[in-house]
Amino acid sequence: MATFLYKLGRLAFRRRHFVALIWVALLTLAGVGAASAPTAASSSFSIPGTEAQKAFDLLEERVPEASADGASARVVFKAPDGEKVTDAGNKAEIEKTVAALKSGSDEVARADSPFRTKTVSKDGSTAYASVSYKVTSMELTEDSREALEKTTEQARESGLTVEVGGDALQAMPETGATEIIGIAVAAVVLVITFGSLIAAGLPLLTALIGVGIGVSSITALASALDLGTTTSTLAMMIGLAVGIDYALFIVSRYRGELADGRDREEAAGRAVGTAGSAVVFAGLTVVIALVGLAVVNIPMLTKMGFAAAGTVVIAVLIALTLIPALLGYAGKKVKPTGEKSKLLGGGKKAAATEAVTEKKDNLGTRWARFVVRRPLTVLLVGVIGLGAAALPVSSLELGLPDDGAQPTSTTQRKAYDLVSDGFGPGFNGPLMTVADLKGSDDPKAAAGEIQKTISKLDDVLSVAPPMINKAGDTAIISVVPSSKPSGIETENLVHAIRDAGADIKSDTGASVMVTGTTAMNIDVSQKLNDALLPYLALVVGLAFLLLIVVFRSILVPLKAALGFLLSVLAALGAVVAVFQWGWLGSLFGVEQTGPIMSMMPIFMVGVVFGLAMDYEVFLVTRMREAYVHGERPGQAIVTGFRHGARVVSAAAVIMIAVFAGFIGSSEQMVKMIGFGLAIAVFFDAFIVRMALVPAVLALLGKKAWWLPRWLDRALPNVDVEGEALRDADEAAAGRSGDGRELERV
Repeated sequence: MATFLYKLGRLAFRRRHFVALIWVALLTLAGVGAASAPTAASSSFSIPGTEAQKAFDLLEERVPEASADGASARVVFKAPDGEKVTDAGNKAEIEKTVAALKSGSDEVARADSPFRTKTVSKDGSTAYASVSYKVTSMELTEDSREALEKTTEQARESGLTVEVGGDALQAMPETGATEIIGIAVAAVVLVITFGSLIAAGLPLLTALIGVGIGVSSITALASALDLGTTTSTLAMMIGLAVGIDYALFIVSRYRGELADGRDREEAAGRAVGTAGSAVVFAGLTVVIALVGLAVVNIPMLTKMGFAAAGTVVIAVLIALTLIPALLGYAGKKVKPTGEKSKLLGGGKKAAATEAVTEKKDNLGTRWARFVVRRPLTVLLVGVIGLGAAALPVSSLELGLPDDGAQPTSTTQRKAYDLVSDGFGPGFNGPLMTVADLKGSDDPKAAAGEIQKTISKLDDVLSVAPPMINKAGDTAIISVVPSSKPSGIETENLVHAIRDAGADIKSDTGASVMVTGTTAMNIDVSQKLNDALLPYLALVVGLAFLLLIVVFRSILVPLKAALGFLLSVLAALGAVVAVFQWGWLGSLFGVEQTGPIMSMMPIFMVGVVFGLAMDYEVFLVTRMREAYVHGERPGQAIVTGFRHGARVVSAAAVIMIAVFAGFIGSSEQMVKMIGFGLAIAVFFDAFIVRMALVPAVLALLGKKAWWLPRWLDRALPNVDVEGEALRDADEAAAGRSGDGRELERV
């Protein structure tokens, strides 16, 4: 592989006009396709195989007018102090608002007055109107949301307190500002790392081109493939991250080759042949992690994974072709390692001094020597530290946050609190029980029996009379729990109703299913929990096999996988401590503690695993390269750190900055994802890869690179270390030496 990539790098450097033209054409084509493609509606959120989804599908078939899985809004009214919502003036204003809600959008299926549905609190101070939409919250248009906001704003002018809950106002959070912060931090880190504005600009430019092609392609294909507007979110985040990383590694290796005295075309070929091989395999590990999300069997998550994987493939191809082409355009403006541009204070004398310092004793070299001298101490401190951070995982509670987790300044949170105070917390998440009455001899009696059975269960506040459809084969029964939607008691109630369904069916012939937002959240959490171990086994297993091929070792990939698991557990522990226990919550803007988002473990495993294997491949391949070329195991570790530690550290700082930018989001879920990914990258890059990896390798010595002979013969030789290039150099040097000897004779 090294030889092929070496030739590809030289070809791209030499034919830079052609290569640049191809990528500009692809970017233009993707952009035109995105601009001319029909606007795609947000993809509907479905969870195949869950009871909640089956109930939604049944209602869609038999009671389509109910819009069971449509978006909903709960408009809460509170009368001024000393007044009641039933007072004539207040009542008239509420009725007027409900009428405006009903006529405000074509997507509204139903808007019910609180006086007709009797959703008025006992003390008369609070009431709420329910608004149902024909489409899901993800398909709801911006016009419908604006109409809802405008109507409630007008109602506030009468003196009533009016707030809106439900999922109708939940749009995807804006992330543009955080991405700009991440890119700005990346630019600063790259300039410090390379000491050159041109060299620092190349990774940013190519990463943006890759993300542009990837996201534009997703937009162009969104309508045809039902990708939805949320699909590009993960692709943009991961594409930007790995795009900068991969370009960073190749440009860094190119500068190192220049420092060794090679001409620019040869240096580009060598950089792509060696660092490019690591890029290919690092990219493969990320692709495996993202495509593996299909194991969860949630269509939206699968599409996001495949779209992000496609963007990673583009980032790899750009690193292998466009980077050497742009290096050809840059010419002498990209300096050898240790030499700064004049703009940043570089000069011939300073450059020479820095180059010598870089080769002799940089920070990475000093740290590696310390670890090699004290491997057991470093290993114990690192493992104990990460183990302590992972302890809160034992108290991990998973769920999907409701409006109670929103910031207190939002209208959703205010509506949630008003309903809790006026009616009880369970009114914020009523359960929709669906009865299939086709198998019953007396449908009405069966529906009544179901209502009676549910009312006897624990944690039930009220059970509404059954609403039977015109055909008489389906009934909807609304159940209000005593506890809040995200509470463990409500989850137990959902399971209790489903357990009681078996007895109900045997007695009446009717099937009972529980659905609604609360039940759907519970089912999603359960599905994600069930998929975590198979997903982990698939991703880590495939990557383990891939790394055996790369490193030609059993223990190095095993150590990489175990280190990753340790860093993810530590990061999850930190998430639990902050967002579930509330430790340092005020520092990170956590206003309400609660269960951890159920998608968090799988999301962290997928994203962090890919990035962790990036750092593992880039750092350890350099050590392997030194070992294969004859250095002792301890010296090979030091050599690997001298060449790779600074670049891996820069890449990690960039990733941490990109992810940490999301902590400032007002959305609790986005804040949690940003914090979790940032702390996971910190643990993995600076503790696992920079401390535990060299400590374990130092303890193992030559055993680290052990591979059974039969397996060595069976594995393909991918030559990540560029051994073939070294052999070619030695052969050429030998031929040159023979010629000089003949001339002397």
